[in-house]
Amino acid sequence: MESIASSLLSLAHALFAPGFCPGDWAWATSAAGSLIALFPVAAAMVVAIMRKVTGNRYHGAPLIAIGVVGGLLVLLLPWLYATGISSVYRAVFNGGSGGLPAGSVQELGRQYCFVGTQAEYLGGGQNIYETLFYPSGDALAYGYYLGALLGLPLLALLAVMLLVRTALRRGPKWPGRLLWGSFVAYFLLTAGVEANTAVHLWLGYLPVVVLGIIPVALIGPPSWSVIQKSDRPPERPPPPPPQPEQKPPPPPPPPPRQYAPTSVAPAQDLAAVPGPVPVPPGSGSGGSSRFRRVRRLGHGGFGTVWEAVDTQLGRTVALKIAHAPDRDTEQRMQREGRALAALNHPNCVRVYDLVEEPDGLALVMEYLHGQSLSTAVDTVGTLDDVAAGRLWATMASALSAAHDKSVLHRDVKPSNVIVDPAGMPHLIDFGIARSKGDSTLTATGMMVGTPDFVAPETAAGAPASPASDAWQLAATVSYALSGYPPRGTRETPMAALMAAARAEPPSQLPRRSVHARLLIASLDPEPRNRPTLNAVCKEVEGWLSRAGKSVDGPVTKVVPRVR
Repeated sequence: MESIASSLLSLAHALFAPGFCPGDWAWATSAAGSLIALFPVAAAMVVAIMRKVTGNRYHGAPLIAIGVVGGLLVLLLPWLYATGISSVYRAVFNGGSGGLPAGSVQELGRQYCFVGTQAEYLGGGQNIYETLFYPSGDALAYGYYLGALLGLPLLALLAVMLLVRTALRRGPKWPGRLLWGSFVAYFLLTAGVEANTAVHLWLGYLPVVVLGIIPVALIGPPSWSVIQKSDRPPERPPPPPPQPEQKPPPPPPPPPRQYAPTSVAPAQDLAAVPGPVPVPPGSGSGGSSRFRRVRRLGHGGFGTVWEAVDTQLGRTVALKIAHAPDRDTEQRMQREGRALAALNHPNCVRVYDLVEEPDGLALVMEYLHGQSLSTAVDTVGTLDDVAAGRLWATMASALSAAHDKSVLHRDVKPSNVIVDPAGMPHLIDFGIARSKGDSTLTATGMMVGTPDFVAPETAAGAPASPASDAWQLAATVSYALSGYPPRGTRETPMAALMAAARAEPPSQLPRRSVHARLLIASLDPEPRNRPTLNAVCKEVEGWLSRAGKSVDGPVTKVVPRVR
């Protein structure tokens, strides 16, 4: 190993060897320490590049690869070079060459300042273990070695841990133990290195490891789509179909019995084409209605929403009535009913029934007391980080539940979030929600969503996706924190739509919020770069937990009930 170490020393001497105290070979030793530090930096870069493909999959081959990289580049090669360099200097001090050229051996015999000859300074003293546990008696010198031989490695350990955390961004940090644990083993195994040589090696090692964080950070974390795929459990192959059993042939059927003719009324033939489904009693198909309307709550592109009282059950409901009783509108209402009926989430509005009213098809929904998030922000003020975190986590959970049922909302915005009297948010108005495969029901030329809160790809004409719902939710949270849409306000809806289609960067984000980094990632113009809703839930819930706050708390102050 001396020949390899002497080659590294010669290279370091050629790179950096100023001729002043404590000597050119002492400075070359620090340069050699810098070269050794490139190994752990390379290890972190390999892990960061590998995670671009594997994401957070830390079992089997990826975990073995991280262990091999850490053992080879953080422990084995640095240890061999460090001990080899120390052996070279000891060999020169004892009269040998240590694999160095004759001219280099002569230079090691030169004296510099207070250290004497470089050969004696670098190869003729105590090793690390002897220096720390068998001090010579000079308190000042012992304090120097204590700080250099323990303080510098401790700082290097912190730098290596930061280097590893940078390589493991957007994922669990426990695999980093394989890397920084290898560094700890490297430090312990170098106890036999000559003390002065070790000091200079650490002086070169530390700054390179710190600067190595920059290239690892430039590699970047894996995309959220890769992380989502790695978090997904592996698909199990379907079980093979059961083999049919060979059964004996069935016995021949018995001859039919003969019955005496009876006199019965002739049966009516079934209709070739089924007629309309009978309307349930009390649904109001004959000009009357079981729902007594109290007041109009809203008027949108697909229908009018009324506060009504169910006279049969005696409860207040929200009645959404289609504008025009054409086939397309009925299909949209039926689709909305199916979408909401498939959801079972405490933060999603519930659907009770789909009935025929005198003026059209009506969707009977849960009536939520309270006010919209947009009204709450306008009247009460913007939300703090805790309230915004609760809003984001609960709404992301609600949307994720909808996506699990293959239902997209497509119009998430502050006015479609109702805050009840207890301050809890609820997602409403799935009026333009659709299941996957329902794209043919979209009216030609109809703009889906609100321009200030529409995702860039949707505004540009691309189909909606879970990533576009996640963008709109992030825009809603940004509005709750700042009081403005993320792209700011425009004079006309068309201008806002053009800004969305051009994917203009957000200009009104809450920069001082703890959620700013996650908001920037969630509002990325590229859908594949955005964190998934499940990833947002984990991140926000983790922050709330560390802050000592519950996810289930109110997002605003108690909202007075509107009569």
